[in-house]
Amino acid sequence: MGMFDDLTLRLSAPDDALALGRLARLDSTLYDGSPVLIAEMGRELVAALPLDGGAAFADPFRRSAELVALLRLRLQQLAAAGEADWRAAGLSPAPRAVRRRRRYRAPASA
Repeated sequence: MGMFDDLTLRLSAPDDALALGRLARLDSTLYDGSPVLIAEMGRELVAALPLDGGAAFADPFRRSAELVALLRLRLQQLAAAGEADWRAAGLSPAPRAVRRRRRYRAPASA
């Protein structure tokens, strides 16, 4: 059985708040309740990445660097999919990466 055989990457739900708070405390940080992408092994939360571009937090007692990298890749994929997909997933406002891209887009020349 490989390391990723029972891996799930998903968006957080309101009932994940307690488990995310515990995970953040394990990593000596705080969880503010904002939406995150979660890496779950079995039914256990192992790593989380805030959708607003904040720092990832993970279980320091498990191999999680690869999981955080996967979460970052998934966040990039979601951001590239566009703001409409974020809204369809019930996430508003758009993640920082999407907002930044829109804000710095050069105006079309005439």
